[in-house]
Amino acid sequence: MKKIQLFLIALSVLVLTAETLMAQKAKGLLPDPGLVSYTFRESFSKDVPGTLDFIHSIGIRNMEFSSLFGKTAAELRALLDERDMYCTSFGVSYNDLVSKTEEVAENAITLGAKYVRVAWIPHDRPFTIDDAKKAVADFNTAGKKLSERGLYFCYHNHGYEFSPYEKGTLFDYIVRQTDPRYVSFEIDLLWVSHPGHDPVKLLKKYPERFRLMHLKDLKKGVTGDFTGSTPKENDVRLGTGQIDIPAALKAAKKTNIEYFYIEDESPDVHTRVPESIAYLKSL
Repeated sequence: MKKIQLFLIALSVLVLTAETLMAQKAKGLLPDPGLVSYTFRESFSKDVPGTLDFIHSIGIRNMEFSSLFGKTAAELRALLDERDMYCTSFGVSYNDLVSKTEEVAENAITLGAKYVRVAWIPHDRPFTIDDAKKAVADFNTAGKKLSERGLYFCYHNHGYEFSPYEKGTLFDYIVRQTDPRYVSFEIDLLWVSHPGHDPVKLLKKYPERFRLMHLKDLKKGVTGDFTGSTPKENDVRLGTGQIDIPAALKAAKKTNIEYFYIEDESPDVHTRVPESIAYLKSL
């Protein structure tokens, strides 16, 4: 009898251990990725409810909106609520951030977003230290106002900020001159790699400053470009390009990054996004 009891106990331990390992494997590096609305911008411009239905059908619940697509913030929030979806980040233009800060805050709060994000600093090429200095001042001012409304402001890098400056880059200057109480960052993996930098090294350099991530992969062999622009065919499906996605996700675990969003600029997003989701869940 004792042998049978010991056998049953041992069997139970093995079963529980196996279930734990399976759960850990299922959890993976990123079990629940979000999505940037810009990925489905063409579809959203024609049919917001239908586009949300498709995104919901492929398992996405968390959205970062870069536009209201002709809706009010309240209307868009209602559409999300109906589908058990939610918005965690609201992307706006630089000019709206600066000149319509209160309106931006109201829309973000209505959407339920925690973050407000800007992805482009207006400038004539090339991006200069004067452009960076103006952005620093504007980000600190707007970021403080958003903070007073309970929101975090994030700047999304776009490649041109990695031009050399003094002993680092213009991106280094922006990070160091902005107030960490009011300004955080969203790292876009493609737009770090495009000018020739390493996302993992950047995450390790500023672990406290990054709070959001755009998951994008870059075609192999493309590098050294500081324009902040690249042909859409250089944006490839996650896991097929030059970026070490698993290494970036592992490094992100040691930062303040809270949300991760898939972004794909190709015309074949209805096929590629589900493939990218499957890739992320396999890690």
